[in-house]
This record gives sequence, structure tokens and C-alpha cells, in this order.
Amino acid sequence: MEKFIAEVKKRIVLVNRYDKEIAVKDISLLRKDDIYRVSALWITDKMGNVLLTKRASTKKNYNKWGPAVSTIIEEEQTYQTSIVEKAKEELGLYNLSPKVGPKILNRGKYLHFTQWFFITEDYYIYDLKINSEKISEVKWFVKDELLTLLREQPSMFLDGASTWAKFITK
Repeated sequence: MEKFIAEVKKRIVLVNRYDKEIAVKDISLLRKDDIYRVSALWITDKMGNVLLTKRASTKKNYNKWGPAVSTIIEEEQTYQTSIVEKAKEELGLYNLSPKVGPKILNRGKYLHFTQWFFITEDYYIYDLKINSEKISEVKWFVKDELLTLLREQPSMFLDGASTWAKFITK
């Protein structure tokens, strides 16, 4: 018997250089000059440690550490709704009301606005409901250790990690 795998089409919001919506496009058709939106969530504990997640082998840029949660904004989502939904889906976090942080235009391999969100909470890793299709590992990093790793071993982290230091030191 043949297996049929349904291909999931991810339709993302495209914006102009002022972050105003201009179109929706299938992510597979993304061009280098398209600008899209991303939400990212920083979770710190009361001691200032930073919770990071390592991307699963099913994801692009797998085996790299990144923010606790990050996601590309899909059709009919906002920065806020997408990050709350992904935190629930990937880590089992419910009823989040993250604080809105800065929004930055990233000019790496692709162009995208990243809206940062922050929460301070002392989560136990074993209490998180980790979605293993998206995340292979979760770890609390001591702030100084993380800053050293970002400087000395940047290949461990997602692209754009060089900008994280300003968020970590706040």
C-alpha cells in the first residue's frame, strides 16, 4: 500500500520596509527580497538565567540553539497571537501574557522583522510539554555562560544570535 503524505502549505505574511502588510505568500515561494514577520519569546528566570531550545532534526537549521520560542507569522496571525500559540504548541505553556519588547529588521540571508516578547518565570524543564517534532532539547543557560558561548561558539546558535546579547543583558 502506498503512503500519501499531505504537504502542508504555510502561507506567511509579507510586509514592506515599514512593516505594513502587503501580501500573503506560500513560504516555499519566498524570495530573498521578500520581507516577512517573525515572533520570538525570551524566557528568563528570576535569577536571570535564559531558557533556550534546540531545534529538532525535522526543522530547518536543526541542532541549533534559539530563543525559547520563535515562529514565522502566518496568514491571519499577529505577532502576539502567533507567539502565544507557538508557546502552547511547542512547550505546553498556557495563559501567557508576554511583555512586548523591541522589533528589529533583520538583514541576514532573508529579510524579516522580529518582534521580541519577554516573560520571567521559573519553569522546571521537566514540567514543560516539549513538542519533540519541533524541539530536541531545552536548557537553562546562566547568562554569563551564554554570552561567552555566543561570542566563542556562534555556530551553536541560529543566525542572528549576535544580536541576542542586548536582550540577555537587560
